Amino acid sequence: MSIKIFIPTPLRPYTDRNDVVEVDAVTVDEAIQNLTKKYTQLHQHLYSESGALRSYVNIYLNDEDVRYLDKGKTVVRETDTISIVPSIAGGVDTEVAVEDLELSKDEILRYSRHLIIPEVGLTGQKKLKAARVLMIGAGGLGSPLGLYLAAAGVGKIGIVDFDVVDMTNLQRQIMHSTNDIGRPKLDSARERLTGINPNVTIESYNDRLTSENALDLFGEYDVIVDGTDNFPTRYLVNDACVITGKPNVYGSILRFDGQVSVFDATRGPCYRCLYPAPPPPGLVPSCAEGGVLGVLPGIVGTLQALETIKLILNEGEPLIGRLILFDALKFKFRELKLRKNPDCPICGENPTIHELIDYEEFCGIRKEPERDSRIEEKTEISVEELKTRLDLGEGIFLLDVREPQEYELVNLGGMLIPLPQLQKRYAELDPSREIIVYCKSGGRSERAADFLRSRGFGRVRNLAGGIDTWTEKIDPTLPKY
Repeated sequence: MSIKIFIPTPLRPYTDRNDVVEVDAVTVDEAIQNLTKKYTQLHQHLYSESGALRSYVNIYLNDEDVRYLDKGKTVVRETDTISIVPSIAGGVDTEVAVEDLELSKDEILRYSRHLIIPEVGLTGQKKLKAARVLMIGAGGLGSPLGLYLAAAGVGKIGIVDFDVVDMTNLQRQIMHSTNDIGRPKLDSARERLTGINPNVTIESYNDRLTSENALDLFGEYDVIVDGTDNFPTRYLVNDACVITGKPNVYGSILRFDGQVSVFDATRGPCYRCLYPAPPPPGLVPSCAEGGVLGVLPGIVGTLQALETIKLILNEGEPLIGRLILFDALKFKFRELKLRKNPDCPICGENPTIHELIDYEEFCGIRKEPERDSRIEEKTEISVEELKTRLDLGEGIFLLDVREPQEYELVNLGGMLIPLPQLQKRYAELDPSREIIVYCKSGGRSERAADFLRSRGFGRVRNLAGGIDTWTEKIDPTLPKY
């Protein structure tokens, strides 16, 4: 029988961009195996070398995690759908007694549309005033989140961010404006949120969230909202929330896909229950590499604000034990059930993690070693050296491993083979030629160069800093993106 399998954005490059694939199968295992037979490149991203399904990949039959059904042996019916869900990174007790709070005449007028809702009313608005919410990030998700939390009257909003406003942020980070370019995001965020509601206290933390500061910081707040864009910080936020007993309002975005949930280990699963381990570095592109539709973080961040306010009010049904998937292109929301994993290393029955760890190491991110100039000279080329050699007319072969839409924006010439296609197309390249690989900033091209060397290409070098550095140092007339 024919079964539909939903393919998430990060894996679509390996299914010829198809978001839904139909395969014949009787069980879940057979369906996934037939999918990887149809798209052979997909196999390595779903299965380990031992043939086991990778820990950062979850399979759902309709809205149920197959780990809690009959796993891969679960029988499928023709009306069933399978979803591949890889990683992409009750009420709240407050220390302030609500009965000790009063609303001013101006606050009553400001929050009047809340006050006439029975589920909020005067008591609920006082709960919001007493609440303390910590936002991790003041970017795409943090922008709508912060705006709505401030407008709703959340008494104390903490923001952790150490970045500055860049032109490329403005397509989606609506908390910042053109006049803020070059300013710390914390400064423009404070100014914007205070302008919306001067009754709200804004605490800013101009530092990177680390294992050294997370527990002390989280202890000062009632709800933690994850607006991060990388896996080390996402696992750090989760573990710190579990240890401190704080709810974690989770959101993630990529291209046209969004995810939202509430992880609260005191009443349900945590992030590690869903994704025990992160994907390998480079498998899931960042927004800088993969792009994101500007309005998508507005939708997801607003949903995070909604869940945060529900937690504070202790009203409705929070997304504990539920994961919402949003496909902006098809305008479809899907809800999947999450369950607490009894073997979870931090919130399970016999936890093995009792303190915060090195999350970059856990996520497989290599620490920068001391550079050996001799090795660097062989594996990298500077933009200045490349410019000189091109001007001399040397026969250098340029390989661009970005996406076609990036190439169309700006390029240095040469052959275009997007990184996801390189494993299938590297035979189109001449291993006897010197090849200079480039991308936007050097990350993808470094992975591409390493791959080509592993296939016997002896004269491959990565353009250090990519086209960004070329634009900065060699040709400022080229557009940046």
